[in-house]
Amino acid sequence: MVGVNQKKIRVAMIGYQFMGKAHSHAYRDLPFYFDVPLKPELKVVVGRNEEGVKEAQEKMGFESYETDWRKVIERDDIDVVDIVTPNHTHAEIAIAAAEAGKHVITEKPLALTVEDAKRMHAAVEKNGVKHLTCYNYRYVPAVQFAKKLIMEGKIGKIYHFRANYLQDFIVDPNFPLVWRLKKDVSGSGALGDIGAHSIDLARFLVGEITEVTSMMQTFIKERPIGEMTSGLSAKGSATEKGEVTVDDAVAFLARFESGTFGTFEATRFATGNRNKNKFEINGEKGAIRWDMENMNNIEVYFHDDPEGLQGFRLINCTEEIHPYTGAYWPAGHIIGYEHTFIHLIDEFFRGIAGDKQTSPNFDDGVKNQIILDAVEKSANEKRWIEIK
Repeated sequence: MVGVNQKKIRVAMIGYQFMGKAHSHAYRDLPFYFDVPLKPELKVVVGRNEEGVKEAQEKMGFESYETDWRKVIERDDIDVVDIVTPNHTHAEIAIAAAEAGKHVITEKPLALTVEDAKRMHAAVEKNGVKHLTCYNYRYVPAVQFAKKLIMEGKIGKIYHFRANYLQDFIVDPNFPLVWRLKKDVSGSGALGDIGAHSIDLARFLVGEITEVTSMMQTFIKERPIGEMTSGLSAKGSATEKGEVTVDDAVAFLARFESGTFGTFEATRFATGNRNKNKFEINGEKGAIRWDMENMNNIEVYFHDDPEGLQGFRLINCTEEIHPYTGAYWPAGHIIGYEHTFIHLIDEFFRGIAGDKQTSPNFDDGVKNQIILDAVEKSANEKRWIEIK
């Protein structure tokens, strides 16, 4: 297993499309912005399509490429295995990597099922490797600052947490039947793809969820057979169609251990919303709002402001006092989506260097997976489900 005192950390990435691009960018830019104890060395990228993975290797800056992940897992010159493949492959790769003594990074949601998530968690714990589940929105500076305000008691006891994650990229009924729309590959639709982020933010900011009740709906039942191309784009057949087996939209209520009242919505049919990931938290002393489409800002309200001056104020979280921002530009010179992955990887590598498990980790991944499962079960059974 990797030694904690070495100056370089050697990375193998399994997969190379949307999230592969985000992760490889983070590895390349991390040492430029942060004084890191371990410098990433991009050893190998893996993909089934040789032409595609070779192009990715050259573009993303990896030393080599491979078409069989099993060969990579056994290599002596790999310290970290980063899994950015579809959800149904996470468990097998992550468990094999852990058993080979590699630290493991897995895109969210952690697995296809709760059972797989628990097996993954057991494997990394048994083998003493560090582990990361990529809930990157925790590491937006504004979200980190919101957490600080909450922990300092600035908004007092929290009454409400409400989250919406709204996209519209599959509104067109001719958008192809890609892996994200197949239950046996993705596990769920809007729920696991984007709702999982809202669940993780809720747990990070407010605490554990104890009970949920939900509804789910699929608007387009059949689509042309197709595949992802880049980002959230896809191409499909002109004639052949297949069944959509996941939700297009989900809404649920949640109760928290703290007594907080939670409301959640996730949909990929919110016309006009490209990536509207937002939350509002209402407490006895104030409130906090955040929206990913304006990710550098939070809005805060304090109940004890003088009468006539009360209202939400906008804070641009780019001052050096705000988390991570001192590594970048002068105040007001905003950062972007890609930097959330830099912060995520920075924390993880610091944890490896200091022999400390950081978060969000596989424990968070399992807990989020249990909530995803409960939300789906509630929709199917039309009742409240307790989170155990």
